[in-house]
Amino acid sequence: MTGPLEARRAMVTGGSRGIGAEIVRRLATDGAAVAFTYGASAVEAKRLAAEVGADGGTAIGIHADSAQPDEVIRSVDEAVSELGGIDILVNNAGVAHVDNIDTFPMDQFERLFAINVRAMFTAVQRALLHMGGDGRIINIGSINADRVPSPGLAVYAMTKGAVAGLTRGLARELGPRGITVNNVQPGPIATDMNPEQGEFADISRQVMALGRYGRPSDIASVVSYLARPETAYITGAHWNVDGGFTV
Repeated sequence: MTGPLEARRAMVTGGSRGIGAEIVRRLATDGAAVAFTYGASAVEAKRLAAEVGADGGTAIGIHADSAQPDEVIRSVDEAVSELGGIDILVNNAGVAHVDNIDTFPMDQFERLFAINVRAMFTAVQRALLHMGGDGRIINIGSINADRVPSPGLAVYAMTKGAVAGLTRGLARELGPRGITVNNVQPGPIATDMNPEQGEFADISRQVMALGRYGRPSDIASVVSYLARPETAYITGAHWNVDGGFTV
């Protein structure tokens, strides 16, 4: 495929379904060769790779458990081997668990931190061994770093606040190398994890300026834009893609 990302090589963590899959599709449509990781969604990963390939693009699925640092490292190395390098890293893998602080299970606390924060740091650290001076690192955070609309989200919000802080620090540290680091913070996006029907969805729409849920393509379009050559002067930014939820 040709497009604004032609000849660029991208890795997307957690890319087999939902927002991640749409990011893979968009980057491939815009010309990038893409490797993506998946956990339990082997069928979806195979289907996505075939779909992108049928459209003339490149999408390579790599099985990895984002909760395990050695698996993250291996997946980055495999992506580099398959693609011949890496220019764009999209840290999309993430999990959520909603529970009150009094009863929040410690194993879930550890899992959220491992996948939402540590895996992101590990992927960045490994990818930097192969990323050139025009690299792009795009982290997928959450508007819950800025606003927590209901109880039970304290730990999840904590991890996404960490993503925002990591983005700022990396932008400062990697700026001299010409590598940009930005944070895309989705609001209510219609996925399996966050359906646009139900009581929570009805409450969310009441505080959104646009009054509707977003689509995974809304996130993917912003990611693709931040990966392009013309955005080389944008770094350390936090892009709320939330239909006005945080206005």
